[in-house]
Amino acid sequence: MFDSVKVIPSAEGNVSKYVFTKATGVGEAVLYRYPDYETRTVICCSTMSGCPVGCRFCGAGDHFVRSFSAEEIVAQVDRCLVDTGVEPLLMKSLQIMFMSMGEPLLNKAGMISALQSLYGKYPNAALLISTIGPDIDYDWVYTISNQIPTIGLQFSIHQSTDDMRDALIPFKKKLDISQIVRVGERWHARTGRKPFFNYCAGDDNSTDMDADRLFLAFNPAVWNATVSVICERNEGTPARNDHQIELAANFSSKLVDRGFDVRVFDPAGQDDIGGGCGQLWFVQQWMRDHPELARPSIGHSLPSVHTPA
Repeated sequence: MFDSVKVIPSAEGNVSKYVFTKATGVGEAVLYRYPDYETRTVICCSTMSGCPVGCRFCGAGDHFVRSFSAEEIVAQVDRCLVDTGVEPLLMKSLQIMFMSMGEPLLNKAGMISALQSLYGKYPNAALLISTIGPDIDYDWVYTISNQIPTIGLQFSIHQSTDDMRDALIPFKKKLDISQIVRVGERWHARTGRKPFFNYCAGDDNSTDMDADRLFLAFNPAVWNATVSVICERNEGTPARNDHQIELAANFSSKLVDRGFDVRVFDPAGQDDIGGGCGQLWFVQQWMRDHPELARPSIGHSLPSVHTPA
C-alpha cells in the first residue's frame, strides 16, 4: 500500500507520529494513548497528501499532491492499531479522527468507502470527520452519517467572525459561519447527534466578545464545542504549552458559562515530533524534496482533488 512507514515516538511516551510514504505522495498519522490503549486510543489520520485548502496555521497548507484512496486511509488506521498490541474491540474508547492532513469532505469517494470499511472492521470506533466546511452538496454526508451511527461531524471555526476566518482559511469555496450553522443543524436533525465546532484559542481570539459571537451563532442545544491549543507548524518553534493550555482552559470556561458542552484537546508530542494538529513537519520536508509533485495550495479555487494513486 505504502512503500515505507516510519514511526517516530515522542519522548513523553504516549504518542507516536507515523509517516507513510510512496512515490506519489506522503501522509502522516498520529497515535495517542490516554493513559493506555485499553482505556482510550486516538488516531488522527490523513485523507490527502497535502491539502488544497491552504489554511495558514497548517503545515500542509502550502502544497497539494492528491487525495488518498479509501485503502490508503484505512491502511493508516490498521497499522496504528496493530502497533497498540490491543484488540480494538477491547478498547474502552477508540476514536478515529480524519483531521491530520487534508480536507476529508473534498475526498468524497475515498471517504465514503473508508468510513464503510472502518465501521465494518471497528464497529466500536467513533469516526470523527473534521472539516473547514467546503461549499459542497452535503446530502452524501447526511446519508452516510445516518447509515453509520458512529460518525461524528466537527467544523473547524477558529475565529468568531467571517472576516477573521477568511484570513486564516483563504479557500474561497467554503461556507461562511451562518451556512455552517445551518448544515450542522440539518445534520443534527437527521442523525440525532450533536455536531461540534472546533476553536483554537489564541491571544487574539479568546475574549468575552468572541465567546458571545459564538453563542449567538451556535445554539448550545444543538452544538458541542472543542477548544484546542494552537500548535506551531514550523519544526523547532516551541509551542509554549503552558500559555496555550491556559488560553484553551480559560476560553473553554467562557463557553461553558454560555451553556456549551466543551472538550479541551491538548495534543501531546507537539514540541518533539510535531504531534499537534496541523504541524506535519515530515510532510513539509517531503514537499520541499518533491517540488515536481507538490502543487501550490493558494486556497483560491476548487481543484480536481481526487487523483488515483
